[in-house]
Amino acid sequence: MDMNDYQKEARKTAIYPKKHMVVYPALGLAGEAGEVCEKVKKTIRGDFAINRYKIFDVVKYPEEIAKELGDVLWYLAALASDLNLSLADIAEGNISKLKDRAERNKIKGEGDER
Repeated sequence: MDMNDYQKEARKTAIYPKKHMVVYPALGLAGEAGEVCEKVKKTIRGDFAINRYKIFDVVKYPEEIAKELGDVLWYLAALASDLNLSLADIAEGNISKLKDRAERNKIKGEGDER
């Protein structure tokens, strides 16, 4: 699915008060990212595995993490929509930034402007 098509479809299910635009999806994004981290943490504890290749010595498929990643994507799309940004433009800008850093040998390091 095209990222902008996803964003358009996701927007149809964005039901929250307009007065909470930006804030609501930003908080949701943080919460869902935390849930992804929780699932990954639980693989270390042994609750379930990331993939069938026995990462962390447990075997199970990554469906649970995929569900949480879908929620992260939804909140990202909602936040971008609230800011009148397109997911495709965000993705393209990010790849451009990373390619530029790689060409300048600045992938490693700290700070946004490297």
